[in-house]
Amino acid sequence: MSRIQLALNVDDLDEAVAFYSKLFNTAPAKRKDGYANFAVADPPLKLVLMENPGAGGTINHLGIEVETTEFVEDEIGRLSAEGLVTAEEMGTTCCYAKQDKVWVTGPAGERWEIYTVLADSDAFSEATGDACCGAP
Repeated sequence: MSRIQLALNVDDLDEAVAFYSKLFNTAPAKRKDGYANFAVADPPLKLVLMENPGAGGTINHLGIEVETTEFVEDEIGRLSAEGLVTAEEMGTTCCYAKQDKVWVTGPAGERWEIYTVLADSDAFSEATGDACCGAP
């Protein structure tokens, strides 16, 4: 099953989690310091909340969660064949998960990732300065 991902910047994570728990009638699937995500069944949505005070209400990034690395690899080939510039991150740690992913940027600068989760992680990111997915 694939599902759209919407990653939002929020000013106050506790307030946002309370709101989205009520809106989608579900508890977060993962909750960490400054981060929460919801695996919403209906509509199929991966909602990610990133606490970024002062940036609340803005899109952090968009994505499509897929089931396998093979699907990610197929998308790398397809997007490249379409002439889109991609940035691959295979075996990376981001958003408290080990992932294989590819990034592409839309015409207005919006960042999209196509990714699969390989395993859970206790670390937010392996990147220097704890940055991943465009987080500050």
